[in-house]
Amino acid sequence: MITRKLSLTAAVATATALTFTACGAGETKSADLSTINVMAPFLEAQPPSADGAVQQRLEELTGKDVNITWTPNSSYEDKTNITLASSEIPHVMVMQGKTPGFVKNAEAGAFWDLTDKLDEYPNLKTTFPEVQKNASINGKVYGVFRARGPMRALVMFRQDWLDKLGLEAPKTTEDLYKVAKAFTEQDPDGNGQADTWGITIPKWGGALGTHSPYDIIEEWYGAGNRWTERDGKLIPSFDTEEFLEANRFVKKMIDEKLINQDFATFDSTKWNEPFLNGKGGIIVDVDTRVHSLINLFKQANPNDFENKVGFVGNLKGPDGELHAHPTDGYGGFIAIPKTSVRTEAELETVLEFLDKMNSKETAVLLKNGIEGVNFTLEDGKAAPIKPETPESKVVTQDIKSYAQLGTSVTGNHFYLAKEATEYEQKVVDRRIEVMAEDLKSAVYNPAAAFVSPTYVAKGAQLDNIVADARIKYLAGQIDEQGLKDAIKLWKTSGGDKVQEEINKLWQDSK
Repeated sequence: MITRKLSLTAAVATATALTFTACGAGETKSADLSTINVMAPFLEAQPPSADGAVQQRLEELTGKDVNITWTPNSSYEDKTNITLASSEIPHVMVMQGKTPGFVKNAEAGAFWDLTDKLDEYPNLKTTFPEVQKNASINGKVYGVFRARGPMRALVMFRQDWLDKLGLEAPKTTEDLYKVAKAFTEQDPDGNGQADTWGITIPKWGGALGTHSPYDIIEEWYGAGNRWTERDGKLIPSFDTEEFLEANRFVKKMIDEKLINQDFATFDSTKWNEPFLNGKGGIIVDVDTRVHSLINLFKQANPNDFENKVGFVGNLKGPDGELHAHPTDGYGGFIAIPKTSVRTEAELETVLEFLDKMNSKETAVLLKNGIEGVNFTLEDGKAAPIKPETPESKVVTQDIKSYAQLGTSVTGNHFYLAKEATEYEQKVVDRRIEVMAEDLKSAVYNPAAAFVSPTYVAKGAQLDNIVADARIKYLAGQIDEQGLKDAIKLWKTSGGDKVQEEINKLWQDSK
């Protein structure tokens, strides 16, 4: 096993060499695929036990011994590159996105091209072809995408503050400004001190197109979603007047102290704290944060947690239109390396395994757990067993990691959770309604499926040019001309080439 960290170039080159060696005619015997080796990330403190109840049930449902190498999410990409350059490559790998490493490996032949194969399997033939296109690399499918809700953006606010000040929930960006101003200046907590602000934004790693509050607001202003079509061509969203307008809007709120002044450094793991502690009254983020906030209020005071959290969906921009901000509809994919799966017959075996992994029974296991152990069905929903037992606690904890293996490419076949109270159930039902309504006005990334060779080589550096300038502009370290200069630098540093390549791919796909 390789223990030192390899460079990306070395990992790609070694993986490619192994691929072609392994695929040589008659050079290797077929592997015994009674055991399927899997590599996947875990996000909890500890990975699941290899002999736990969920693992045993998974093997029963798939008819295979499943050997999972769990890797901490924080080091998963590094581990992926090291693994691909080693002699111990699993049959199935969770890939977290179209990273440069994955794209280079895929285009070098290290993963099976599944473009014309998935439709042969009922649980892998997607009912979301647009999402599969988004997850492809220039139209070629190198993995089973892991479906994620395409619409997730919400504006969350302290409902009790809104009620105290006699305000209505925002519907437009101008409304958002007014509510943020009132939360900052009108003592919404009633303590007689000027110690509150409107919107809390944490440090966001600088990256563009990562569904940050900045990305969402820029889309509300009509800048587009990472790329946008203008005059028959695709251009980066930051190369629009709407991008500048949106950031003028955000800067205005920062200058007026309607946004936390430490937005460039505030720890994202503490994002909820100002909201809970009565300091910052608004969060722009994914819809699931509503559930987290309500749970935290409930933990603090089970007798007084209702009507603390209000929310609305995407906001109309200055043009009066709703440009709702969606994701690309997936969160990585499950790919099959050619080095370990060397023949069409072996590929068929692995795809049959993945097909079973996407059955209703397995979907329930990966998302809900084991009926009768950690949940029961009530009104068609999964209700946690109370009181919690040591066995149910382990299953509930383990499925947080096993959920990384779920894909839902034919829709969600697991059970929705049964909420503990009528209030909480109404909140969840309303969230689903809001997301469904906003989806009708979603503005997708028209270049999501396309991978520019120049972007693979230089994309991270190029994006940082604009992302860093955006933060510096918002912090008052550079003026708007400095932001425009950064956009020009992006173009001359390789961005023009990226745009040329993206447009050629876009035109060729029509």
